[in-house]
Amino acid sequence: MENRLKGKTALITGAGSGIGEACARTLAAAGCHLLLAGRRAEKLEHLARELEEKEAVAVAVLPMDVTDRETVERTLAPALERHAVDILINNAGLALGLEPLDRGQVEHWERMIDTNVKGLLYVTRLVMAQMRERDTGHILNLGSIAGETAYPGGNVYCATKAAVHMLSDAMNVDAMGTRIRVGTLAPGAVDTEFSDVRFEGDRAKRDAVYDGYTPLGARDIADLAYYVLNTPEHVNIQHVRIMPTAQRNPYLLYREES
Repeated sequence: MENRLKGKTALITGAGSGIGEACARTLAAAGCHLLLAGRRAEKLEHLARELEEKEAVAVAVLPMDVTDRETVERTLAPALERHAVDILINNAGLALGLEPLDRGQVEHWERMIDTNVKGLLYVTRLVMAQMRERDTGHILNLGSIAGETAYPGGNVYCATKAAVHMLSDAMNVDAMGTRIRVGTLAPGAVDTEFSDVRFEGDRAKRDAVYDGYTPLGARDIADLAYYVLNTPEHVNIQHVRIMPTAQRNPYLLYREES
């Protein structure tokens, strides 16, 4: 496949681990320069040094919490003056708890909404404005099959991912008449830090999510992201659902007996 990404610059949120880190590695291997955004500065710095040395690309680190609008603006605005962003991957996101709505923790709700929806908006508002000025750019939002079908205990998380899907559709409408493309990836079960965060470090609960089948890995999502981003400029892949072979829909997951 022709590499159309070499020399481009990609901004990735939540780049310190999981899907964000995998996307950073995949795009760097393709010759993309990177802006790595996330809360864990030390981890981002380590990844940046590794990728600069290994892939001979330029990597800048943007330590920021996407939920903090002032920090996003203070950090990102100067970076956009120095860098023209060709690709934005809105990956930062999380899920917390599995309680029914009437037993849910408001603090969990606010953190999910602030990260998954408002954080995406804060970042995209600035980057998309630059893309509009340049009349080019590709935005890829990380959604979920949870944004298509609710599951027990998923209430607010599912709502945030449904919002991501709708925002992607709305961004495509807003980009009418420009060369800006917008797409959403909607993964099923992926083995990353996602479940560690959801279950607050409870290893038994986390491992039970992936017991009896082979889930997707972060690299699988990064490979798909590369394919979507590497399409010719006249091609706009707007929504892709990806699941492990064992998962046929959100509720049909075949687990082998141990």
